[in-house]
Amino acid sequence: MEILNEFIHQIKVPTANDNIFSEECVFSFDTPESDDGLYVSLTSFLGFSKDHVERYYQKTKNAVFLHIKRVKTEIPQNESEEGPEKKITRLAIGLEGGLQDNSSKKYKYEDTYHIVVFPSQTKIAFPNENLPSIVNESANAIITSDSAFKKLEKEQCTGTWDGEMRQVSVHALDLQQLENGKKIPPTGWKCEKCDLTNNLWLNLTDGSILCGRKFFDGSGGNDHAVQHYQETKYPLAVKLGTITADGKADVYSYAEDDMVIDPYITQHLLHFGINIGQMQKTEKSMVEMELEYNQTFGEWAELQESSANLQPISGPGLTGMSNLGNSCYLNSVMQVVFTVPDFIERYVSKAIEIFNSATSDPVNDFNVQMAKLGLGLWSGKYSSIGEDSLDTGANGIKPTMFKNLIGKNHPDFSTKQQQDAQEFLLHLFTVIERNSHGQSNPTDAFKFQIEDRVQCMSSKKVKYSHRDEFLLPLPIPLESASNLDEVRKYEEEKLLAESEGRKLPDDALVRPKLTLKSCLEKYAEPENVEQFYSTAINDKTTASKRARMATFPDYLVLHLKKFTLREDWTSMKLDVSVDCPDELDISFMRGTGLLPNEEELPELKNRPPSPQMDPDVLRNLQDMGFPLDACKRAVFFTKNTGLENATNWIMQHIADEDLNSPFVPPGQESIKTVFIPNEEGLAMILSMGFTMQQATKALKATNNNTERAVDYIFSHQDELDMEDVPSSSTPAVATKNYRDGEGKYRLKAFISHMGVSSQVGHYVCHILKDDQWIIFNDNKVQISQRPPKDLGYLYLYERIKN
Repeated sequence: MEILNEFIHQIKVPTANDNIFSEECVFSFDTPESDDGLYVSLTSFLGFSKDHVERYYQKTKNAVFLHIKRVKTEIPQNESEEGPEKKITRLAIGLEGGLQDNSSKKYKYEDTYHIVVFPSQTKIAFPNENLPSIVNESANAIITSDSAFKKLEKEQCTGTWDGEMRQVSVHALDLQQLENGKKIPPTGWKCEKCDLTNNLWLNLTDGSILCGRKFFDGSGGNDHAVQHYQETKYPLAVKLGTITADGKADVYSYAEDDMVIDPYITQHLLHFGINIGQMQKTEKSMVEMELEYNQTFGEWAELQESSANLQPISGPGLTGMSNLGNSCYLNSVMQVVFTVPDFIERYVSKAIEIFNSATSDPVNDFNVQMAKLGLGLWSGKYSSIGEDSLDTGANGIKPTMFKNLIGKNHPDFSTKQQQDAQEFLLHLFTVIERNSHGQSNPTDAFKFQIEDRVQCMSSKKVKYSHRDEFLLPLPIPLESASNLDEVRKYEEEKLLAESEGRKLPDDALVRPKLTLKSCLEKYAEPENVEQFYSTAINDKTTASKRARMATFPDYLVLHLKKFTLREDWTSMKLDVSVDCPDELDISFMRGTGLLPNEEELPELKNRPPSPQMDPDVLRNLQDMGFPLDACKRAVFFTKNTGLENATNWIMQHIADEDLNSPFVPPGQESIKTVFIPNEEGLAMILSMGFTMQQATKALKATNNNTERAVDYIFSHQDELDMEDVPSSSTPAVATKNYRDGEGKYRLKAFISHMGVSSQVGHYVCHILKDDQWIIFNDNKVQISQRPPKDLGYLYLYERIKN
């Protein structure tokens, strides 16, 4: 054991605060199950594959490792315990608590350990009583402690359903319960306002039993419980049939508009004579109902091509990704962006270069984790179509480290809840931009400029401005559907069926059929802007505004705005068919710039007085949960005519891209003379110790985006105190490196969403590789037979090069 003596001072015993990476290499997706096992440093507790451990030693001189080799063997079917059917507790397939494939094989695992000393790579079997005590303590702690992955999993899942925090209701402690003598029987419940006997909710204030909400497909209840809350404001209700003897139940807070925890549920139920110890679950929980509904939703089978016998395929660029608790949005986005040559060049071709320049903390080095992910997808090393790999779901990689890093401190992407793929794509680009200072930025392949043209209708003078975008958000003009008559007939038949208590068969579904061109034309349509302040007449008037593309990027992402709100403000998704062609010509959307016959609006010299806004209406709108700038827009554009009009305006414009951006009255946006920083962002940056000038400059450079402004500060510190030098010859389009070319594109990939809301359901993507379409459904990679190009959510078009 003398070989260890010179390294004893390096060895540490991990504490509860240390993260131990004993499940996966920090530079690759090798695990203890890999052929060469995993090496865990007894100094840093980082894990390394055989391909990377030598470089780590050379860089740090940390020489002692615990080598873990795991052997997996199949358990014969007659030996595996079937056990009782497990309860479904989350909206997922193949994950713990979700819907499981009962045909999957069962396995057992056996680990063997060695202490390995570099550079000689001397191996010493472990456990070994002759080892120095600190070596034994360190190795034993690594083996017995939760890995970093398990610790994070526990943190995310504590008090959650599917990663979504269920908060303790603020109404639970002081809940009012009426002394009305009402006692609830253990069975035989019925809605007090209709004949429904399922989906019933017990109001915990007055004991009323009423039916729940009507679902998107017409099933569910008749909204009587909701109406009761609107009349009484009694906040909490429990779903009858979900109460169990261990104190679990579905509790909904109408006041908080969310599922909540009631820690006093036992005494609240006892008030109405319900002994929780005698209760049994007799009805599906909200989790189970949501899962079941998503699976039977019309497009679920179509998007996964469930009816086809799809052939698996493997190889470089054909590697699946495991679903880490509703991470399918991340999986689909990353599969698509890593088809773009710029991403492959930046993170795959230069992966070893990135690894060699890694910081001392590769787990939190974004470029390292991007290179690890890219190399994992494109090396082919983790791609397999063997029977064993498909049965166990082992095919592909688990992007655990990347997911944890990209979502770190983010209110949405740090959870295990399903998220919107479009929002994640923009978040990904923001983080890449933050980490590309001085390096090539692969998102430049997507970046383009939008040209906004505003014309004062009184003077006919115009104003042109430009803004950066990474995707084109397209409205869904339902009025342009080619089969409106069939859609109306289907809706009438559906309503009739609902009134008669029946449901139409799935094959009766009629979707509105539109063309992608109609969506593009709707985007390009001029819109009227009321109360526009014209510098030509120094007064308010009406203006016409339109958007065009000033540049055409190498890769164009189209976002079909399918998610919207119902009249009751609950989220819904438009189930439409949009014909997206294999080849697309958007030349008609090219901006013109100032034309010879056009005259520019004068610059704004003196800003007019701020418009008067009713403070009571603003406060009431904010109490409804709308952001302040959205409320200001609503009051302004409805000319201070009251709460109802302002509320209706917000509902009509809820999908507007700029709804929540800092509000500046139309015609007063001239940034040549005036820039108004976001008040909340300014306060936050100032609280970090930066000056007013630095904070304002960062917000100005990032169009008042607070998150990007913070990134800008840290990546442009040398420029923060430099004075901005105005130029009279500033071009209409900023002098940035925008790629541009002809507006002819070919469809390269598309991401589809199945489900009724962006917060639930499932994402898959289809990618064109070597002239055949491949479907990526998490860890399953298969040759597509009928790619559902008309049901996508995000589309990636590649410019056709002559």
